[in-house]
Amino acid sequence: MAALDRAVVIVLDGVGAGHAPDAASYGDAGANCLTNTARAVGGLPLPVMGSLGIGNITPIEGTPPTEQARGAYGRLDEAAAGKDSTTGHWELMGVTLRRALPTYPHGFPPDLVARFEAAIGRGTLGNRPASGTVIIEELGAEHLRTGKPILYTSADSVFQLAAHEEIIPLDELYRMCEVARGLLVGEHAVGRVIARPFIGTPGHFTRTPHRRDFSLEPPAPTLLDTLKEAGYDVIGIGKIEDLFALRGLTKSNHTGTNETGMAAALDELARPFHGLLFVNLVDCDQLYGHRRDARGYARALEQVDAWLPSMLRLLGPRDALFITGDHGTDPTYRGSDHTREAVPLLAAGGPIRANVNLGARASFADLGATLADVFGVGPLESGASFAGEVGLG
Repeated sequence: MAALDRAVVIVLDGVGAGHAPDAASYGDAGANCLTNTARAVGGLPLPVMGSLGIGNITPIEGTPPTEQARGAYGRLDEAAAGKDSTTGHWELMGVTLRRALPTYPHGFPPDLVARFEAAIGRGTLGNRPASGTVIIEELGAEHLRTGKPILYTSADSVFQLAAHEEIIPLDELYRMCEVARGLLVGEHAVGRVIARPFIGTPGHFTRTPHRRDFSLEPPAPTLLDTLKEAGYDVIGIGKIEDLFALRGLTKSNHTGTNETGMAAALDELARPFHGLLFVNLVDCDQLYGHRRDARGYARALEQVDAWLPSMLRLLGPRDALFITGDHGTDPTYRGSDHTREAVPLLAAGGPIRANVNLGARASFADLGATLADVFGVGPLESGASFAGEVGLG
């Protein structure tokens, strides 16, 4: 019999808990989303996560350590090479990449771009690393005149296409992304092709919530695959379906904001299911981290904290909640890219032992290994279970 009826995993996208041991090799020494944000805004009160032990993981002004955490707490170091959502989520679910996905600091090769343009019947603009909001302002007017989509990348393994919804309708933009996904294989197998639609006029462009990610398929079975194969419910909320290329899910709700994701999670938890509810809350990364908006980032975390009591109240006696991240996006750090960080790990719920310090874990995959252990579907490719330490063994 499984040790849990239901597990809820909440990924706070772009929320790190201190630079990883190898952060210097990524140029990210000193990055720490939680510590640095709290300092920048004059205090970050997170009373609910604080009661679970988040202030014990890394110093957070406004959220002090607790001597009696309501659950288990620790940090997960990333074993995989990289610092992006695809790599992070895959590792959380038991698949650790040993070689980083390709990146393009000088733009994509001309021959690859030429093949893409021939396939979609249009030229492109840009083809360089850039902040999405910045490149839209720089090239948006030319895009309106020419109808050419804006192609850009970042420090992550992404091929991004931005287009005005009135110039290139969503269905056509998604089709272009599917074409790109089909071309980006082998040495050019980027983690994600991302559709970035926007609206507005020059000087007033705004990205819409109709973003879509077209991900690589994981190279090995993840926890999602093994749970689904064993007959469990596997429910994804937010961009989970994108990051796992729709694999391993029995149900999905592609919400685009924290607000809609949190509401959807409550709805699912209020219904009976048996298995995993996997939630990505994207705002800290998508809206605030990349834009280096520390106040917005702090506000998003406070809103999640205020929502958590509603989730905890819906947990049954054999349900558990796990809160973590997928990489850092320190809003106080230089540039606009992700930061190589450990991520927080909090566990709570009826079966979880109180006041357990899980320390610094060697891999994000320890979470997936634990859930595989709990549901009796392991072992996975990577990770070491901490089920026994938290009372689930």
